[in-house]
Parts: sequence; C-alpha cells; structure tokens
Amino acid sequence: MGAVIGEILPLALGIAISPIPIIAAILMLLSPKARVTSVGFLLGWIIGIVVAVVVFTLLSSILPEDDPNASKPIQGIIQLLLGALLLLLAAKQWRGRPKGDAKPALPKWMQAIDKITFPVALGLGFLLSALNPKNLLLGAGAGLAIGSASLEIGSIVIVIVVFTLIAASTVAVPVIAYLIAADKLRGPLDALRGWLEKENAVIMAVLLLVIGVSMIGKGIGSF
Repeated sequence: MGAVIGEILPLALGIAISPIPIIAAILMLLSPKARVTSVGFLLGWIIGIVVAVVVFTLLSSILPEDDPNASKPIQGIIQLLLGALLLLLAAKQWRGRPKGDAKPALPKWMQAIDKITFPVALGLGFLLSALNPKNLLLGAGAGLAIGSASLEIGSIVIVIVVFTLIAASTVAVPVIAYLIAADKLRGPLDALRGWLEKENAVIMAVLLLVIGVSMIGKGIGSF
C-alpha cells in the first residue's frame, strides 16, 4: 500500500496545485455569502475527486492480471497516452500564459461568483474536479495505479482517502481557516488570489510537464 501511495502522491499534488479552483474558492470567501458558497464548493470539489478516482480505479481493476515481474503492455500504453496528453496540456498552458503586463484571461463565470447559491457552488466544485480534463487525466493515472496494484478493499479505501485529502487540501485549508478566523484572512487571501491569477498558466504548465514526463517514464517501465 505504501508503494501505491508514493506513486499517486504526485498526481494528488497535481490536482491540489490547481490555481483556478483555489481562486474560485478565495473569491467565494471574499463574497457576501462566503460561509455558504465556500462550503458548497468544497463539498463539490471533494465529491468530484472521489468520483473520478473511484471510477478509474474500478475500470483499471478489470485489466488482466499478470505476473508482477512480467511486462504490462496494456498498463504501459495507457500511461504513455496519459503522459502525452499531460504534455500537450502543459504546452497549451505555456502558450496561453499572459505576455508582459497583459492581464491573465480568467473564466467569465468568476465574475458572477458573488451571486451564486449553495447548489450552484456545489455543482461548480464538482465540475471543476471531476470533469476538468487535467484532473480527469490525473485521476485516471491514480486510478490506474490503485486498481492495478491488487490491493485489498480496505487498503484501496485508505489509498483513495489519502489521495482525496491531499488533492482537496488547497481548497479545504483556506475554507476551513476562513470559517475559524474570517477577519484576519481577508487581506492574505486577496493577495494570494492576485498572485495565482497572474501565475496560473506558468504554474500549471510546469506542473503538467513534470507529471507528464513522470507518467511517460512509468509507461516505458511497464514494458
């Protein structure tokens, strides 16, 4: 189990270090309905992560079992494809980064965050975690690692819980901290939001590049 946790750790961090959902959570924390919408968004974010990794774990578990010391071409091909797609996303993020003093382009839905309700925030969190292409690829990689490791059910649950806690941490920490000490966090949260907006594309490009190369290396090693 420890080996699997070590393998999925970079993938969980890849989801955790996602500027857009962190920015969305911060905007909700700075909105008039902070306590309602931020909690809804966090719940949706966690549910989406769990659904994605569980689905891919179940799918990967039906792959034919091989000798642990033998090559695993099917798993290797999937890992190579996932790695290649992550590299393509990294290139897209890098090419889309703002040049010079240009302001970064953020999703238009962020302009309406002040008006959203709990159900909308819940759905938004779910969509950003479960249906985001980057997160789907990372969830697929984690599910492949978990489902192909021949773990007991209890161990699988523990690994998924660990993956979810790490992946959701960067949204959970500011939301929980705000609920405890709202007044003290408004300034730091606003400063963090501005930095993440500016560096969003660069952060994601570097992150996806590192994880993509790692995934390709694992795919090559599976043959």
